Amino acid sequence: MIYLDNNATTAPSEAVVEAVRQALHEGWGNPSSVHPFGAQARERVEQARGQIALTLGASPREIVLTSGGTESCNLALLGSLGHEPRRHLIVSAHTEHAAVRECAAGVESAEYRAGSDRGEVAWVDLDAEGRVDLGQLARLLGSRAQEVAVVSLMWANNETGIIQPVVEIAAICREYGVRFHTDATQCLGRLVIDAAKIGCDLLSVSAHKAHGPKGVGALYCRRGVSLVGQMVGGPQERGRRGGTENVAGICGFGVACAESSSWLASAPSPWSRLGQQRDAFESSVAASVRGAVVIGERVPRLWNTSLIAFPRLQSEALLMELGRLGVAASAGAACSSGSLDPSPVLLAMGIDRSVAHGAVRFSLSRHTTERELDAAVDCVVQAVQAVARSMP
Repeated sequence: MIYLDNNATTAPSEAVVEAVRQALHEGWGNPSSVHPFGAQARERVEQARGQIALTLGASPREIVLTSGGTESCNLALLGSLGHEPRRHLIVSAHTEHAAVRECAAGVESAEYRAGSDRGEVAWVDLDAEGRVDLGQLARLLGSRAQEVAVVSLMWANNETGIIQPVVEIAAICREYGVRFHTDATQCLGRLVIDAAKIGCDLLSVSAHKAHGPKGVGALYCRRGVSLVGQMVGGPQERGRRGGTENVAGICGFGVACAESSSWLASAPSPWSRLGQQRDAFESSVAASVRGAVVIGERVPRLWNTSLIAFPRLQSEALLMELGRLGVAASAGAACSSGSLDPSPVLLAMGIDRSVAHGAVRFSLSRHTTERELDAAVDCVVQAVQAVARSMP
């Protein structure tokens, strides 16, 4: 199989697997226990926290360990919403991952508002290329800054790879005294992350997007930013996230971060070469398949992400045929696979439904080879031809 679904998950590295194994075998104590078994587990957790913090450009005290990107995003939004009662407004965009988009939409529901008058969402517009309208954002904050609990706009889109101008967004939020959260789940291991330089208050990541284990993530919470904990039951994570720590997963996460930092720092720029291979893959598909549309090709994107739409075809049928031919890809977000509806991200960008229905995402990792991409082009062409023949 040619694996081109790395935005869904990446293969854990050998060093990560070994770190998890060691933690399960030797560091299985409860980190909250005071005896030597607990102390050993706590030492492992804090060592990994330091590795994660270093990768995010943060201090260890600014790292909240969670179960993954979804919990990190939920904690950022709901923890901010409950901090100051007068701040009841979340600002976001319809192109966010469901972890943010559905969480934000949920605060407007009757179920969430029961017994409370809090909970409102303002959705900012996008331009034709899927980038946030910064002018509209500034105008919105200029008129309603005192009501805003948090602005949540992702750094890089999980479906299109389109990169948002997070530094400019952070500056606008600072100007109006508003908290800014960015979902950087797809950036970990693919871009150099420096939360302090970005100027954000909150930043979410997940280990399994960077060759780490599933079920563990982190929320960068800038020093001085308060959150209302959503997982209640213990004093862990300084009261911001109760529950016994996933020691093995956290150890694997720390190693994954250290490996990612080392790879990103290697010379020459490793992602530049892979980005060129991604571009060549797209050009070959576009030249071989009449009408193929590369989404977001004119704006900055993650080097590893390629979303190609095949108008009037069904992405699910294409994925099944690709799988038969030996290529693993997805239809946008992996958590939306199986849905017959077009991606809400693409619809929010104003892309026609006949185009959005046929969108297939190919996502590379740092281990993807040029030979694999060349072979994948042939498979894509064969899959499109087979699906087209089966249509009325």
